[in-house]
Amino acid sequence: MESKREPKFRRRAEARPDEVLDAALALFAAKGFAATSVEEVARGAGLSKAAVYLYFPSKQALLTGLVRRAVAPVADLALEQFAWFRGDPRPMIGGMVRMMADPRLFALPSLILREAAVGPQMAEVYRAEVLDRVLPALRGLIAQGVAGGHIRAVDPDLTVRSIMGPVLAHLLLAQVFGVMPEGGLQMERLIENHLGILFAGMEP
Repeated sequence: MESKREPKFRRRAEARPDEVLDAALALFAAKGFAATSVEEVARGAGLSKAAVYLYFPSKQALLTGLVRRAVAPVADLALEQFAWFRGDPRPMIGGMVRMMADPRLFALPSLILREAAVGPQMAEVYRAEVLDRVLPALRGLIAQGVAGGHIRAVDPDLTVRSIMGPVLAHLLLAQVFGVMPEGGLQMERLIENHLGILFAGMEP
């Protein structure tokens, strides 16, 4: 009987960091990063404040944990694929941008867009964990596409901004200014519309 009960206990203990992060994300989205306390996160996760600190020693560590759980694995996958890829970069770019339709991925950029002015730590963590790693790799992917004649001679650095800009503007309009397309956020439709325009403009 003891051997049967032990895995259940172990799963429960292993689930606690995710429960804490789920509570943190819900509170950050509802109240904002700056206005949320670790004590509130602990209550939301059904734990004591001391228990939360066992997993996350600060509120910024909670934010780092959210980024690493939701976005960093996608960034790692992109980096691995971009490093070896040679050829037309558009399929790789399309795959990366389409991943952003996942609510678990765009929840954090949406939150950062709303909170960056009062919680600059959020932008700093996202930049260090994601942008500073992915953007150089994406620039390299575009540059090799230009060098190989697979796409027209675009500026890799500016093209990175052209790739990400419409998605961020869409989230900014919807989440900050409340300008929502008819039918809701429609991330998938926005992304397919954006990629169609972008890829046509990259034709050699």
